[in-house]
Amino acid sequence: MSVRIAGEVQTGNVIIFENAPVIVIKREYNKSGRNAAVVKLKLKNLLTGRISESVFKADDKVEGVTLDKKECTYSYFAPPVHVFVDSEFNQHEIDAEMLADIEKFLAPDMTDVCEVTFYEGRSISVELPKTITREVEYTEPVARGDTSGKITKSAILKHSKHEMQVSAFVEIGDKIEINTETGEFKKRCT
Repeated sequence: MSVRIAGEVQTGNVIIFENAPVIVIKREYNKSGRNAAVVKLKLKNLLTGRISESVFKADDKVEGVTLDKKECTYSYFAPPVHVFVDSEFNQHEIDAEMLADIEKFLAPDMTDVCEVTFYEGRSISVELPKTITREVEYTEPVARGDTSGKITKSAILKHSKHEMQVSAFVEIGDKIEINTETGEFKKRCT
């Protein structure tokens, strides 16, 4: 743990706020003529996922925190937690609520390497690789003769049952690349 000045805190930094680790999502620095400089921070609690805003004087002291990170692979879902395994075969559980945004990309025994973040020995978040490959379980045939431009259709991913838009040429059983940051189809794998 390190002490920092609130005016030096940047987006992406993790600090302790109200006795919990929070990540700074947005930062606004305001210096008016007569008043002291203030920093308005939008914070996300890493333990609960709750988002809040707080205003600090620029010279207030805040407690910074360093989080541990470890490469893991996703193993399985055991309600209400997802289980990840590291290279030493240690299992790490993370509440499904904390992974709501990426749950649609998780598949049992997937080989994609994820980065699991730990706070005081407890796994609190997961970062997927920027690109993952998934198999299409179902897609509808595309209407012939549509030349309006970029033609897309709905597809359902195997295991997660997530529905997404893909190019018209994608068929059932095809493997596709997905951008995990945007959730968009990138290309069909050969």
